[in-house]
Amino acid sequence: MAVEAYNVNIPETALTELRQRLSLTDLPDELDEAGWDMGAPLADIRRLIAVWKDDFDWRKSEAEINELPNYRTVIQAEGFEPLSIHFVHQTSPVPGAIPLLFCHGWPGSFLEVRKLLPLLAAGDGTSTVAFHVVAPSLPNFGFSEGTKKKGFGLKQYAETCHKLMLKLGYQQYITQGGDWGFHITRTIGLLYPTHCVASHLNVTECYPPSLLSNPLLFLKHALTPYTAYERAGLARTASHTAHGMGYDITQRTKPQTLSCALTSSPAGLLAWLYEKLHEWTDAYPWTDAEIVTWVSLYWFSTAGVAANLRIYYESWHNMDMRSDSVHYDRALHHIPGVKLGIAHFPRDLSVLPNSWAATLGEVVLQRRHGHGGHFAAVEHPEVIVEDLVVMMGKGGGAYGSVGGRDGYK
Repeated sequence: MAVEAYNVNIPETALTELRQRLSLTDLPDELDEAGWDMGAPLADIRRLIAVWKDDFDWRKSEAEINELPNYRTVIQAEGFEPLSIHFVHQTSPVPGAIPLLFCHGWPGSFLEVRKLLPLLAAGDGTSTVAFHVVAPSLPNFGFSEGTKKKGFGLKQYAETCHKLMLKLGYQQYITQGGDWGFHITRTIGLLYPTHCVASHLNVTECYPPSLLSNPLLFLKHALTPYTAYERAGLARTASHTAHGMGYDITQRTKPQTLSCALTSSPAGLLAWLYEKLHEWTDAYPWTDAEIVTWVSLYWFSTAGVAANLRIYYESWHNMDMRSDSVHYDRALHHIPGVKLGIAHFPRDLSVLPNSWAATLGEVVLQRRHGHGGHFAAVEHPEVIVEDLVVMMGKGGGAYGSVGGRDGYK
């Protein structure tokens, strides 16, 4: 299948069924003054169900999505069936524009790139660096198809994204990602270092420097006190590990069981995702329309409401014992040959010291930002773009790393 333009068009029957299911919702009781302590407050969920059922105009959101440059094509990971992959592809008129792969995570989607697109399009190749932008719906997410075979893990997600970039004519490119985008783009760098030459990451998952692997960095780490920002980041990370990992443990161990609940109940899906949108951001002012659009992308997912959960299980389990499987933990260690830019945000889920992040590879840019959480491209798109421009522009640590494409005319 060649690359072809794509328009989202959810059948009216699916919209009718959604409203019917929402109208039949039974909600639980709630303890007095529970607030957010036990999860999403009942009043919020009741309000959002009413908005989704009675007030939300999916066709308006769908039309706005269709204003983006949407495409699809077929990509086949080795050993798996061909999958139709949806992606956004914004090209620049600048001859030397840098190809940028934007990779979302869970519970995100390709739509996270929307606020980045006009900012990146402003790159004129003269005063500032220019980019071509590719933002796929990952397999099993959004408007991409999902696999029916076990074993589709990080290697296959990385292979699919890499083959998409090659199919679009980008032999070398850079990446940007957080959440699963962190792990997938790190895996791309591991498997295809001559193609993926630089990565910008808006989350850090890694370990402290060790004496055996990096003695100089270990000594610097041992002798340098943590800053106030780093101490607060470690506290934030410890709090999330202790109190916010229930979803992760469930999805990486028994995703099929949870899938039954989320597939049967749009209200359940709403509560499951809304909690993360609230808890993982830095007081971001979500509108009800934003929230239900976000959740609708999961409800109307081509692969099914809960196919996306399997990335957790597959990345932690080598189900068919392949020798070339890439485990979740591999991305947390040093990967050579890829220049790294790292953005820290204080309300992300993992906010680790600079010295820890330096273990990941050749770090050419590392910035600590004063505000922001897990969904940086939505909360502070201008910060992500500024990092990319500084990193890839003239004088930046990764300037000229993409062969024949330095971002300028």
